[in-house]
Amino acid sequence: MPSIFSLIVAGDIPCHKIAEDDRFLAFLDIQPLAEGHTLVIPKLEVDRFFDLPDNLLRDINLFARDVALQLERAIPCQRVGVAVIGLEVPHAHVHLIPLNGVADINFERPKLDVSQDDLAATAAKIRQA
Repeated sequence: MPSIFSLIVAGDIPCHKIAEDDRFLAFLDIQPLAEGHTLVIPKLEVDRFFDLPDNLLRDINLFARDVALQLERAIPCQRVGVAVIGLEVPHAHVHLIPLNGVADINFERPKLDVSQDDLAATAAKIRQA
């Protein structure tokens, strides 16, 4: 059974896309910790991040760096934090979270309550950055 992220890659589930190439996709988390909280995934479905083939493991970080730079231009923050947790969805992914303090990356915190319109506006702002 494909992961929810594979369904997003296939276009079966919509997302608020930030960036995409032939191997990776970046889109907004629908339950963000902060405005601009973005997920970066390989299009290849691999459960564990460190099980990615060497070339994808290297290149997902380069792709994520470019997305993080977009986030920094679009969302006021001190820096963009990076987290690889992998417990929520069995598909390798990286969280990019605009940070103003260490508490901003605490996954036990309540998530922001945002509408689809809010997510669409944030995605547009990031893509334009």
